[in-house]
Amino acid sequence: MGTDSIVAETATRVFRDRCDPQAIVAARNDGWMAGAWSQIEGAGLSLAWVPDDLGGAGAEIADGFAVLRETGRFAVALPVAETLLAGWLLARAGISSPTGAMACGPAREGDRLTVAKDGTLSGRLRGIAFARGAGHLAVLAEREGGGLAVALLSAEGLRIGDETGPAGDPLNTIALDRVWPLAVKDTDIDAEALLLMGAAVRAMQMAGALEAILDIGVRYANERVAFGKPIAKFQAVQHNLARLAGETATALAAAGSAADAIAGGADQDALFLEIAAAKIRVGEAAGEGAAIAHQVLGAIGFTREHILHRFTQRLWAWRDDFGSESQWAVKLGSQVAANGADALWPMLAAR
Repeated sequence: MGTDSIVAETATRVFRDRCDPQAIVAARNDGWMAGAWSQIEGAGLSLAWVPDDLGGAGAEIADGFAVLRETGRFAVALPVAETLLAGWLLARAGISSPTGAMACGPAREGDRLTVAKDGTLSGRLRGIAFARGAGHLAVLAEREGGGLAVALLSAEGLRIGDETGPAGDPLNTIALDRVWPLAVKDTDIDAEALLLMGAAVRAMQMAGALEAILDIGVRYANERVAFGKPIAKFQAVQHNLARLAGETATALAAAGSAADAIAGGADQDALFLEIAAAKIRVGEAAGEGAAIAHQVLGAIGFTREHILHRFTQRLWAWRDDFGSESQWAVKLGSQVAANGADALWPMLAAR
């Protein structure tokens, strides 16, 4: 998957100018966030997947995934991915996207919202990233009596927990009790389709973050001197960096393949295979890659002053969002078993 579009170039420039990890670590507060979000939103990055007539930038699916890759490369601690996904969900139902940050759910398997016959929503959502601080929520719900709907909610007055994820970013529980939506429309999106899209989003972010920690590890190994020479000259360090490069390349290939399948309009079976495989493999690469990076950098990588933790802690959080690799492995294995042995090779060869 290429990253040479104008949208990708814009994302890189904005994130480099406003979300540089070292500048954020040095700032030691959240004062940078408002200005960064304003520039991100002004560039249309947060609503790239929303058509012009629904209030967005009208960019291609591939462009949105290029933005997501950059959010990973810069460990962006803002709800860019969440707003992108929320805008995509709203657009699929023909609902215009509001300005400002949004959150999206359900993000955990088994969570369920219900639209009552009077139009109010009730239910509970877990693990909703950046719900606290978002202006609106885009949610998928089941209609009482049958059918599915997408709803847009104002976050004002909602019961949103104050939990945080491993990186300190909001990761909240939301309880809805007969809440009136701002808009609600029927949709053909189901809970698994939303989880699949969310999994593809997180896979691309993790792949971008792995790119960044590979660069950090290589740079550090060439600068850090021990016993009179850079540690990059030691075979054990070279071996670790080679393993990290391999995990990064694998993650980029898997996440890019899933994004290409979505952009190319692949059928449901192909989408499931690509995205489930990507979330599984990229999640494994994230765990292995984070461990290698911290081995290379040693104790300094765990300090607040160093930027490595901004990437590895988000990798740990993103692994569980929209289904962990173990959950997707069970689902993928169940599908393969249900299709039978004769269908396995044709399914793999078709991709």
